[in-house]
Amino acid sequence: MSGWVKYRGMRGVNRKMENRRYHAFNGHLRRIFSEKVFKVALDAGFTCPNRDGVLGSEGCIYCSGRGSGDFAGRAELSIHEQFVQGREMMNRKWPQAKYIAYFQAFTNTYGSVETLRKVYEEALSEPGVVGLAIATRPDCLPDDVVRYLAELNRRTYLWVELGLQTIHKRTLDWIGRGHDYRQFLQGARALQKHRIRVCAHLILGLPGESREDMLASAQAVARLPAQGIKLHLLHVLRGTRLAAAFQRQEIPLLGREQYVALVADILEILPADMVIQRLTGDGPPADLIAPAWSRKKWEILNAIDAELERRNSWQGIRSCAAMDDKD
Repeated sequence: MSGWVKYRGMRGVNRKMENRRYHAFNGHLRRIFSEKVFKVALDAGFTCPNRDGVLGSEGCIYCSGRGSGDFAGRAELSIHEQFVQGREMMNRKWPQAKYIAYFQAFTNTYGSVETLRKVYEEALSEPGVVGLAIATRPDCLPDDVVRYLAELNRRTYLWVELGLQTIHKRTLDWIGRGHDYRQFLQGARALQKHRIRVCAHLILGLPGESREDMLASAQAVARLPAQGIKLHLLHVLRGTRLAAAFQRQEIPLLGREQYVALVADILEILPADMVIQRLTGDGPPADLIAPAWSRKKWEILNAIDAELERRNSWQGIRSCAAMDDKD
């Protein structure tokens, strides 16, 4: 069961209201705010316990030098300067819109409450900002930080994005994640206690994982206290430890058809009310080594739509809630 309430019969609502076979983030935001809302990605200058020596110094094996914030603003600029730059870029396409300030790079709860308050409140003070999205690790949620997040959640529209990537310990160890599934559950439950929206991240195509392994991770997220999910394709970026392993031909990557079919399988088992914030991942063109097909994001998304159409399927058709409806 996702969210705070167990929803039934959502599949028809989603398809009718969003003209999609899954509960897309864009449609979710339009229903809440009645207008276009987009994220402005920011780099607040945080680091990560997997980089500063607390847990490690090299980061996760796939993580870029910008801490997965390759499309965020530049940390040497103020939050205001980054926000203005990002807003102006997006306003070329959507001149009338609202904004979510997205703290994307590195671990954005890895600091004192005083530090967090300074950067979050600065972002919230920008005209047109209706909410925050905060990307972090589940092992970086001490009690005082969670209390501050709960305060923010009472004042604004808030998502906390938690990197899980996989539930399998052998894979978490191989990628050098530095936490386990138990710690993820603890972090997610601490946030749920305050009704804070949680978005879980999964990476598909991690080395050594079978289709069944990846579906098991998705099934675990489907049963979590999580309101959203991001699915990422494993891609290889220059300068990462993954790139070195790939060049040694140690890393097989998913093909496009495999990935599209797998995403459709996962959508079918996720609860119908879970918000789908991302269905694929991409890297900066200059840094992306492989797979080349991941550059064509809209082709991938269209292929996922087509696969669901071919199956006459939709998000939640095989979820626990859907199975309960048949009883």
